[in-house]
Amino acid sequence: MKHIAIVYFSQTGSTASMAQAVAEGAKQRDADVLLYPIVGTDIIEGRFKNEALFDELANMDAIIFGSPTYMGGPAAQFKAFADASSDSWSNQLWHNKLSAGFTTGGSPCGEVQSTIESFYILATQHSMLWVGVDAPEGTASKTFNRLNSSLGAIGVVDENGQLDDIDIKTAMRLGERVAELVR
Repeated sequence: MKHIAIVYFSQTGSTASMAQAVAEGAKQRDADVLLYPIVGTDIIEGRFKNEALFDELANMDAIIFGSPTYMGGPAAQFKAFADASSDSWSNQLWHNKLSAGFTTGGSPCGEVQSTIESFYILATQHSMLWVGVDAPEGTASKTFNRLNSSLGAIGVVDENGQLDDIDIKTAMRLGERVAELVR
């Protein structure tokens, strides 16, 4: 069985919708998925604390990161999780695991790509292998990866806080792709 964790923070629910789509895609490729939403009670005096989660992550084949983009990067709640992963880093517990990422924002020009890049840097610091979004329908497609991000799945919410169906489809494909590559 393939074991994939999706660790994410969601303030308004749009990033949680992307996480669900990534999970659905991975499950379609026979993966067992651990969805872990970062919540306020995980953060004590500014530090993410959940040793049980880090124990579970050490046994995963892949870890997918998600956060809304705030001020050009991941939310502070996700950053607290990333900072707390230093023990996993020092023991190389995520070495050669697959990794990927997704984000949401209010504008395609809101530096959402910077959030994906921060996930990529986190993953490479952990000696993980990054999985980007492939384009099975080509870059000219209007029905897939409409924001043309190759590093990860990006969703942009409309004025009602809703994600475009194409962004959800792209997130599902990211989950499928990660699950397909797990060996």
